[in-house]
Amino acid sequence: MIARRQWGAPMLVATVAVVGGFAIAARAPGPEVTVYKSPSCGCCKKWVEHLQTAGFRVTVHDTSTLAGVMAQYGVPRKLTACHTAVVDGYVVEGHVPADVIQRLLKERPEIAGVAVPGMPAGAPGMESDTPARYYILTFDKNGTTSVYGAR
Repeated sequence: MIARRQWGAPMLVATVAVVGGFAIAARAPGPEVTVYKSPSCGCCKKWVEHLQTAGFRVTVHDTSTLAGVMAQYGVPRKLTACHTAVVDGYVVEGHVPADVIQRLLKERPEIAGVAVPGMPAGAPGMESDTPARYYILTFDKNGTTSVYGAR
């Protein structure tokens, strides 16, 4: 009996420490995303909610000069969409899924950013009963693009 009691307290402390550590890790804030969008854009608001649900901390700046923001961050004209975001040094243009942004931050490729050009049906924030196939593209500072994924 004494041996069990001696093990009981240390095991309880170890269990609380491990479980407590997971609880702290689960509450750790996600990456900070700064979003620039038109004040009246409903799909942009839905995309922001998509990011927040995935754990990102989002700061939104409504702007009437989105084209200037895109130019400032070097978004190639052929890749433009309805909002531009910045996360940890990368540009995120359009309705890029949260898991793709997480992959980008994990892999850290030498690119300027990722984009989902236009407003494809079925992309986050553009939910649809008839989703379209769309591509997630990377771009560099020279405007060179390549496919990073498809949905």
